[in-house]
Amino acid sequence: MDNINITGAKILYTIPVLGGIRITETQVNSWIVIALLFVLCLVLTHGMKVRGTSKRQVVAEWIVEQVTKLVRENMGESFLPYAPFICAILGLSATSSLTALVGAYPPTADLNTIAGWSILVFSLITFYKIKTNGFLGYLKSYTEPIKIFTPFNVLSEIGTPISMTFRHFGNIVSGVVISALVYAGLASVSTLLLGWLPGLLGKIPLLQVGLPAVLSIYFDVFTSLMQAFIFAMLTMLYIGNAVKTD
Repeated sequence: MDNINITGAKILYTIPVLGGIRITETQVNSWIVIALLFVLCLVLTHGMKVRGTSKRQVVAEWIVEQVTKLVRENMGESFLPYAPFICAILGLSATSSLTALVGAYPPTADLNTIAGWSILVFSLITFYKIKTNGFLGYLKSYTEPIKIFTPFNVLSEIGTPISMTFRHFGNIVSGVVISALVYAGLASVSTLLLGWLPGLLGKIPLLQVGLPAVLSIYFDVFTSLMQAFIFAMLTMLYIGNAVKTD
């Protein structure tokens, strides 16, 4: 258990000269995802022209248009500079979760990853609330509509990053766990039912063919893309609403 951290990610290396800093599988895979997205951006934007006709530029322009449209519809025209930030959230979340398709530990299955994103979003929400209403107005909002509601308003505010974290984390890690359990269970059932077959046929887990692939499409693809979209949508709605308060 010494090489596993509290969120389940494997600790790959500990740097003793830096105070025992631990390098986890989540950190390594996160940097790999960032590097892949960086390379993808370079490929899509290389040699762009004012009136480009290359397929790479068409894809890049389509992504920009769709994310810009999403931000405009959910946050407003004044928040268009946030389009790259929302696009980064979508890309990081979806790609991190999709790494499970190649057998890697998805960074989004680590609570630390999603918690970090949620804290960042919560900081932006708080910033815009203070910017819109002033610091005193921000504090006053906790006492509305009546002062007795103050504890509930504080809990509601704290619950925002917590709910964002566990919604995303729970869906991704549950998919990883369920897929692993089903895959292992099918191997046992296959041995139990087909183990009597002679030679190599009795050793091949035939029941593992088919169903795991279907589960992978749902948990590793559909759920990954859906959770990335939901997290991005919540980010836009929360930040947008922070400006509209009072």
